Amino acid sequence: MNQESITFALTGEYVELCNLLKLVGIADSGGQGKAMVAQGEVTVDGLPESRKTAKIRAGQRVTCHGQTIEVVSG
Repeated sequence: MNQESITFALTGEYVELCNLLKLVGIADSGGQGKAMVAQGEVTVDGLPESRKTAKIRAGQRVTCHGQTIEVVSG
């Protein structure tokens, strides 16, 4: 599977992980985003992340379902 890269521009200091998955379209809803995190399908900076509302800040990289989200400052 090819890695697809998505750039997400933060408008504040951080975005919660489950909301990030929803905002970029990987998850259909925040609830689905939380389920993906709970099932261990998400990594942050290459490490498994189990906190559904982990604060994702600029410079971090989130990977889920073969897609990488690069988080940058808005």
